[in-house]
Amino acid sequence: MPNPRPRAPLATPERPGRDLSKPLPAALSWITLIAFAATLAGACFVFELAWWVPALYGAASIAAFAAYGIDKAAARRQANRISEQTLLILGLVGGWPGALVAQQLFRHKTRKRSFRRAFWGTVGVNVLALAAYVYLTAPALGS
Repeated sequence: MPNPRPRAPLATPERPGRDLSKPLPAALSWITLIAFAATLAGACFVFELAWWVPALYGAASIAAFAAYGIDKAAARRQANRISEQTLLILGLVGGWPGALVAQQLFRHKTRKRSFRRAFWGTVGVNVLALAAYVYLTAPALGS
């Protein structure tokens, strides 16, 4: 017996050629943020990390969070967007914690595989740069 009503599509069909995939588990972002915050706080206490380092992360995170929010709103309106390169640079200079929060809260930039790979690459580069800075400047390690 044929179905009398056709089913509506569950979601808007995606544009062909987009590299979308299932988002990573949100817990990965939250665990990463908690671990980073704890490690940064520990570095401030144990290695007497300069005050401007956590301040830089805070300011860059606020800027990245705002940029992701603005970009998500622009995407919904189909208006001019913030470039992915700008979003990645904001993360690279220390705004990645704010970007991770924005990605989860706004559900933005979580499915495009190429962006996710680039984003996590910038997180890795930023964390390695911070670790090198701590190693080279900490009184107990660098001497």
